[in-house]
Amino acid sequence: MEKRLKTGIPQLDEALGGGLLPGCLTMIVGATGVGKTQLGIQFSEAGLAQEGSRGAVIDLSSRGDSQNHVGYAQRLFSVDLSVGNLKEEVACPFGVERPSDLLSFLGYGGRRVLRSQMDDDQWHAWQSELNRRTPQLFKYVYSHLTHGTRRFIVDGIEPQVSASDSLQLDLLELIYHRMLRQEHDWLAREVLRENYREWESKVAQHAFDHQASSAVVLVTTKQTMLEQLMTDPLADGDLLAGANTIIMLGRQLKEGVMTRALYVAKHRGSYADQRIIPFEITEQGVRLP
Repeated sequence: MEKRLKTGIPQLDEALGGGLLPGCLTMIVGATGVGKTQLGIQFSEAGLAQEGSRGAVIDLSSRGDSQNHVGYAQRLFSVDLSVGNLKEEVACPFGVERPSDLLSFLGYGGRRVLRSQMDDDQWHAWQSELNRRTPQLFKYVYSHLTHGTRRFIVDGIEPQVSASDSLQLDLLELIYHRMLRQEHDWLAREVLRENYREWESKVAQHAFDHQASSAVVLVTTKQTMLEQLMTDPLADGDLLAGANTIIMLGRQLKEGVMTRALYVAKHRGSYADQRIIPFEITEQGVRLP
């Protein structure tokens, strides 16, 4: 059997037939506060034991505060995540130092990210800003890949009515298809541009298997109850159609008590437990019985 990526939660790995499939896109969906970010941090840290490198977190949230990745990493693993932003340019992708563990790509300025929330001038201003920032995002991801990172957690995807309405979904498409799924030399060409020939020998020395790079995307929904998530469409345009694995996290009313539970809605190419599985949030993070 193909080697699976451990999530950091043995019981969840068991429910996934051994873990997540390498090189695939996984969506963790649920309302704010249900446990998505903690699960993402646990998956990231599991990479340190399995691949020798913890994952990289790309936060696409633009609201006024972070998703508390730093706090969760410190509480769960006593790890101080290094935090970067695009105000400080990412160094040469072949530098000795590994890039920061966490990148806040859009910043926490409270700016809107949905087309329906902006007028034409605001929308064009965002497009111009993204065009300026995107080359640095390419460099950040490529540098992580050359340093051995194989897990990428993309957080901060906010609810939207239509897939075409969201800047964040455009960025997710860019990260997964044009960065993580690209062969190492083609991604290097995108990053180095006119300097590619100058660095070609370094590119060869830092070759990596692009089919081993995996993304876990944390998607916030308006639905809070697990039953709603299982029955309601999440977005027009079928946001999750391209995902290999979909794990839904929600609340469940059981014997008069509100509890948390998850459901593996999709795990293409593998066995998955089809039960609704209760879980808790403890000082050790997401825990299954």
